[in-house]
Amino acid sequence: MRRSITTTVTVIAGLILIVDLLVVNPSLASAAGALQELLILLAAAAAVGGAASLASHHLRVIMRGGGDRVGATVLLAGMGAVLLAGLRPGSTGTSDPIVLWLVAALLIPIAASLFALLFVFLLGAARRGLAVGGRETILLLAAASVVVVLLLPIGGSAGDWLAASAGWVESVPLAGVFRGLLIGVAIMAAVTASRILLGIDRGDE
Repeated sequence: MRRSITTTVTVIAGLILIVDLLVVNPSLASAAGALQELLILLAAAAAVGGAASLASHHLRVIMRGGGDRVGATVLLAGMGAVLLAGLRPGSTGTSDPIVLWLVAALLIPIAASLFALLFVFLLGAARRGLAVGGRETILLLAAASVVVVLLLPIGGSAGDWLAASAGWVESVPLAGVFRGLLIGVAIMAAVTASRILLGIDRGDE
């Protein structure tokens, strides 16, 4: 019963947002705006809950031992520094200079390092994929090679042509693939929600 109520609320909220995109109505727009603000608040509450759960877990690691106590300490110190910079008296939040410095000096280099490691692991995965063989692996590597060539930092007319081609690839084929994936996910979600609401099980098909 609880799952049916949750599914019903999700379907109704989705229909309101979809109809608001298709129909121009001030009352409907107000309802959709309020619903979007509620969804943002729920997402923020979920993020705060997740951060609190993460901090609690690492506090237990530090107090009880048996894990990476150094890593847990560094993580909690980083979380505390960002929270202190953003919530201290007189802070302007995300636009505060200290917060911006923490992001630019710490978070961005850490993210860049992780992506650099990801590139190395992708090269290893590509080598293993080529060793195994397969049409899909070859197609994936060919597409990745084309994207890398288009993003090369080359100046002059050749660089302008590569930049224009990269923009076209991003806005046409890649955007089409992502739209297709989103539409497919939305259709499957609607079908699953309808099956739950109507009580249709796999044995009834």
